[in-house]
Amino acid sequence: MQPLSPSILAFLLVFGAIPAPGGIVTSPQSLQVSGTVVTLRPFDRKAWLRDFGYLKKQLEGSYANLAWFASPQSPLDLKALNRRTERALKTAATDEDAKAAILGFVEGFHDGHLRAAAPLEASAGSAAALPKPDYASLSPAEGAAALGYAPISGVAFSLPFEALAGCRLESDGLARTFRASISASPGGMRYGLVRIPRFREQDGPPQECLREWSDQLKSGHGIDVTALRSKVSQTWFRTLADQLRRFKEEGVAAVLVDLGGNGGGNDSGDWAARLFTPREVHSAPLLLSAAPAAKAYFDEQLGGLRKALREQPQASAETRARIELAIGAFERRKIQAELRSWDLSWVWQERRPWNPTGSGRLVEAGFASGQFDYLPLSTPGDREALTSAYWAATVDSFRGAWDGPVYVLTDGRTASAAEMFAAVMRDNRIGKIVGTATLGAGAGFMLDEPPIELPHSHLRFQMPNCVRLRSDGSNEVSGIQPDLPVLPRQGENSRGRAARVLEAMDADLQRPKP
Repeated sequence: MQPLSPSILAFLLVFGAIPAPGGIVTSPQSLQVSGTVVTLRPFDRKAWLRDFGYLKKQLEGSYANLAWFASPQSPLDLKALNRRTERALKTAATDEDAKAAILGFVEGFHDGHLRAAAPLEASAGSAAALPKPDYASLSPAEGAAALGYAPISGVAFSLPFEALAGCRLESDGLARTFRASISASPGGMRYGLVRIPRFREQDGPPQECLREWSDQLKSGHGIDVTALRSKVSQTWFRTLADQLRRFKEEGVAAVLVDLGGNGGGNDSGDWAARLFTPREVHSAPLLLSAAPAAKAYFDEQLGGLRKALREQPQASAETRARIELAIGAFERRKIQAELRSWDLSWVWQERRPWNPTGSGRLVEAGFASGQFDYLPLSTPGDREALTSAYWAATVDSFRGAWDGPVYVLTDGRTASAAEMFAAVMRDNRIGKIVGTATLGAGAGFMLDEPPIELPHSHLRFQMPNCVRLRSDGSNEVSGIQPDLPVLPRQGENSRGRAARVLEAMDADLQRPKP
């Protein structure tokens, strides 16, 4: 028989599985086995309960969705979740039991942005400063890789429309951003399908970055990373707009935007909606948790607005007035964030109707598009300055590339910025949602913050600091429900469900309009 290792023997001794021989135990926290001192950490239930109390205090102070989850509008019974977690901690026998209880508590919110973060490794001293990258010495391929341009999300449609009869692939999503096809439904209707796997320009094919990098190298002025990113971002939208115009030329009955499995990205999820209609598109109201990050966010916005006034003297008087208006609004919000103080300890004992700025530590922060939820089409000379106050002006060159019916395909992995796109499309009556409900991650972070760390266990958690509102006043974190549900059927493969998505669109288009 192999002798027991010191660590296993220590475990057995602590939990009484074997008696401790005389003279082995040297203290309650350590023991000596064969000359080896094994340090023990006895289970400390009180410390775990203090960790849980600390976590709840941090949620009360910084978690943007807390009051929503404590409201009757939310499906979560927060009082019951709190009670179950306390009971689990009070009956836990090991650190693993207690850890599982706290992780289960966080997971119980079903908020895709409220999640455990990786543990920290102890520092071995101050890290040496890294030299700045010498971008001018890199080839286009090396540069694109250094900036992270690579297709990390699947380019194929989330359902195999390509495998259906009557599908003609227009773009494979590799040589050109966005997989696209002209597809015929079983009923004979022709649809333009476009796949958006992620709302982040870096996650697509790197060809545009390679081209821009090569152009900058040829210019002899070095590599301007900011200008490069801006150019590639514009190309992302231009490619999508061009595809929509091709669909129009092909005379398709409607466009289906495939967001299945799209886990989010950035603000392009809001801006892109403007390509699908010539009508006004209004962005969602944005709120921030009145925590220290709010001040930093408002300072960042104010810095960008003042910089636009300084560096864009050619902007029209109207645009400058809008920027001045935005500066005043963000200054007032910054003061409100510093003064706002609400006691949210009630959320663990009762439910209260949700009032975005009256029942939680939330402060108005403008809209998901900046200070304004909508502005008319800008002129090229004003556009750069205007984007400091109205970020969606970035896509003014591509507005209304499509003007017909639109459907948005979602599933349980559609999240974050993809939910923002779906919500803007639905709430502005641009398109209908088809498929299944989205994940329910909603808004996440308007400014990066370090995770909170529990004092005893050192568990770390990311905590969302912003909220986007739907047109009915609800919180986007509750998920987007489909207008045309197409749920999986027993015994049906994904090809069959792809056909039923097109059939659902057929039926909707043929339905008499009110």
